[in-house]
Amino acid sequence: MQFVEEIVVDEFLPTVRSLLAGALRERGLTQSEVAGVLGISQSAVSKYAHGDVTTNDRIADDDRVDALVTELADGLVDGDITPVQALIEIEVLIRDLEAGGDLLAQLHEDAVPELAEYGSSFRVHDPESDLRTSERVLSSLRGGLRTLENANGFTRLIPAVGSNLVACTPDADDVDDVAGVPGRIFDVKGQTTVPASPEFGVSEHVATVLLAARRHGADASAAINIAYAPELLDRLAEGGHVTAEFDEGGDVASSVGAAIEDEPDATVLYQTGGMGIEPLIYVLGPDAESVAETIRALI
Repeated sequence: MQFVEEIVVDEFLPTVRSLLAGALRERGLTQSEVAGVLGISQSAVSKYAHGDVTTNDRIADDDRVDALVTELADGLVDGDITPVQALIEIEVLIRDLEAGGDLLAQLHEDAVPELAEYGSSFRVHDPESDLRTSERVLSSLRGGLRTLENANGFTRLIPAVGSNLVACTPDADDVDDVAGVPGRIFDVKGQTTVPASPEFGVSEHVATVLLAARRHGADASAAINIAYAPELLDRLAEGGHVTAEFDEGGDVASSVGAAIEDEPDATVLYQTGGMGIEPLIYVLGPDAESVAETIRALI
């Protein structure tokens, strides 16, 4: 496993420092002055000067790297650029070169061929890539589940049908964009039991409630279902939540949508049950960890 940040540290920075040290020396600075400007030791400058530091030719030959090194060397010598400004400019270039398909992204994909499994259009370095977005959702969900597993007394809130903590991607459209626990969360002999790691597309019921609420304007990306009790509703309301009732006897999505339209600020939805329908409370929130913290506060 190798992160792109390791390539930045192990290859990009030594190469840029070496180029910049050489450019500053060419402009008449002493090794001591170069060390002061770059914030490194004189011995490090000496190693750069004598080629004792391994550099990456692909980075050194990149036109943008060459242009920036020239600009920074001129500016540092003339006093037009401070070391802090130079640092910022290098940071900006690093982010640009990490962008999908660019130099650092290419070096990373060369170092980790397995990334090719995600297709030629995939770029792990794009902060908005589908994989990064999905992994952020799953990471938040795992954090929320840990909170619930470690919360003494959560089992008392698990309904007979089981609970599920779900979270969705920002542009979620259907249940495949919602991650949850396969098989739901159950009380097994007084122990909160999460049977498997969270996955996308495994929750239908709680995912449907979350998606319906979102489609009708709810600002939520996660939800959980717990057992219904009037005192729980009261405590949630006391905690600042807005509650809204919906009828689960018909189409769930339509009923949830109607409840949100009647109470746009609702963050807690509930239904009191009926023939063959267990009464439930659904708590909505911005992410899975926040929802889990809300539930832990009820215990």
